[in-house]
Amino acid sequence: MGNLLLFVVLHTPGVVFRQIAEGNTRIIGSVQKLTFLLILLPPVFSFIGSTLFGWRLGAADPLYFDSTARVIISFFYADALILGYISTALIARWMSKTYGGGKVPTASLFAFFTVVLAPICIASAAHIFPHIFFNVLVLIPTIIWSMTLLYRGLPVVMNIPPERGMLMSSSLVGWLLVAFVSLLGLSAALWTYGIGPSIGV
Repeated sequence: MGNLLLFVVLHTPGVVFRQIAEGNTRIIGSVQKLTFLLILLPPVFSFIGSTLFGWRLGAADPLYFDSTARVIISFFYADALILGYISTALIARWMSKTYGGGKVPTASLFAFFTVVLAPICIASAAHIFPHIFFNVLVLIPTIIWSMTLLYRGLPVVMNIPPERGMLMSSSLVGWLLVAFVSLLGLSAALWTYGIGPSIGV
């Protein structure tokens, strides 16, 4: 699979899901090697875009931060993605008992969530032009794509009936929504109290 692995993950994820479910260590290891690269893409694209064009949040003028603030924001962006990725895989492992899933190796779960995460990370190239409306137009369809992969792939990897897979996938989506809203609230609170970049308002 080699250099074509990312293409295979995006184009024929069902094949990758079956290989993961069968415990193909070669495929699982290869997919896991993509994880670090994929998670780095959004903060790197965000850093490049905010440097070149500034953040466009609907106001007339773009918002520019100094290089230190951009590095800090990108660092915490990467941390949030890593934390979300690891915690979701571990929560899925914990949930599997409730939904009748077999004992799935942790490596297989991480590989599965790498496949689910891949479309969002690739589409984060939209961050190169960090205009809020442009990013929404690009990322919403991509999030739907990733959710489709989650709903279709989870029953295969967990070896559970599709209806149980749907319920478990919905529980994971709920967890991700709660985590995302909590992160937004925490960020807003920190910025309100002056912990974070100054935006001059």
